[in-house]
Amino acid sequence: MRQSIATVALVVRDYDEALAFYVGTLGFRVIEDTYIPAQDKRWVTVAPPGSSGPLLLLARAVGEEQSSRIGNQTGGRVFLFLYTDDFWRDYAAYRSKGVVFVREPKEEGYGTVAVFKDLYGTLWDLLQPKMAAS
Repeated sequence: MRQSIATVALVVRDYDEALAFYVGTLGFRVIEDTYIPAQDKRWVTVAPPGSSGPLLLLARAVGEEQSSRIGNQTGGRVFLFLYTDDFWRDYAAYRSKGVVFVREPKEEGYGTVAVFKDLYGTLWDLLQPKMAAS
């Protein structure tokens, strides 16, 4: 049997502001943006450039309970891990675009890593694994 995770949902406040951050700031590409009239929602998926891994579904919060999870889906832990082939290139580009890093770059046994927040406060690792180092 072969299985894989295809999509990970990230609860967001608004589709367009989330797209502005993920596409405009981080440089992700839009994979799909389809309106679903029966549910008055959109199916919006994005992915980092060159990615062949899971898609990120930007899922607009509906109601108070879902809205309370925006930016804190994991209770304050890092939620997503963005691998890169050039840590310092991406770190500099993100900082120049105003991305807030809450943990500065550090060399670890597994690679170079720093933690940043998305527009809602969700924590991400920017990580260049040692195996991907050039």
